[in-house]
Amino acid sequence: MPESGGRPTGEATFADGGDPNDRILVLNPVSGNGNHRERVREIADEAGFTVLETQDGGEGITFGRLAAESGADLVAAAGGDGTVNEVFRGLDAADALDDVTFGVVPVGTGNNFAGNLGIEGVEHAFEVLAEGERRRIDVATADGERFLNSCIAGLTAEASASTTPELKDRLGTLAYVVTGLRAVREFDGLPLTVEASCPDTDKTWSGEAVMVLVGNARRFPAEGRSQANCEDGLLEVTIIEQTPATNLLEEATIHRLFGDETEHVTNLFASELRVDVRRDEPVGFSFDGETESYESLTMGTGERTVELCVGESYEPDPD
Repeated sequence: MPESGGRPTGEATFADGGDPNDRILVLNPVSGNGNHRERVREIADEAGFTVLETQDGGEGITFGRLAAESGADLVAAAGGDGTVNEVFRGLDAADALDDVTFGVVPVGTGNNFAGNLGIEGVEHAFEVLAEGERRRIDVATADGERFLNSCIAGLTAEASASTTPELKDRLGTLAYVVTGLRAVREFDGLPLTVEASCPDTDKTWSGEAVMVLVGNARRFPAEGRSQANCEDGLLEVTIIEQTPATNLLEEATIHRLFGDETEHVTNLFASELRVDVRRDEPVGFSFDGETESYESLTMGTGERTVELCVGESYEPDPD
């Protein structure tokens, strides 16, 4: 779920009818380890941002919408992936994606989206906001709801929350997968049918899956940086098939499973994707940290929908 906390500031700017700055930063003061508030506020003030602090879950959406409706040209989210998701949804709710530039200041526990944009820390984020290149990237949709980074089915929120920093350092994006599999003593698999459509081909996969990983800005490699092509109008889909549970608990096997050549992994590209659950209970899908349950789900992309500030290491075509 989205991070939240702290006393909201900046609400009077809107409530009293004042003119807000054209640069607005929505800050989650308790993201990550919660020790970033004063540093972010100091740098934001020097950079000329009006700062709005969230107090409760969902306020990022409200502040993002209000910032856009007030006429801000640049709206940034300071937090983890959940905070970024909320503020983006607020801009979308204001129908402002054509008019507002969006930025990210990474201060959360998981900052995968910021890393995919080439943003390497708080100070660097403000440099990117001031002088970085602007790129229009794709936005993914899931039954009408939008997400920026990734969608995961088969990996619980509890597993993500319990992943240790040490495991993240050693395995990168695979750390969440390893934690999830270790938490499962008997994994029955997800009976799924996945239909992927591209302009030139259609593919269907059906079977028992350990998980399905769908990336918009994110891909799920065994090694290296996780940025997907954010501007090609395609989702990158990885399906991990069910194998004996004892094998899935070995880190070396996880690395092999994510390799380019293995019979247990299916990699697909899709402009449209449909996932059907072939059991009575729905399956939880996590969208940038927001989890909902579905019996079937249709995903797609809006090509180059939102303008973002990106760092020097961002690759328009990472392949």
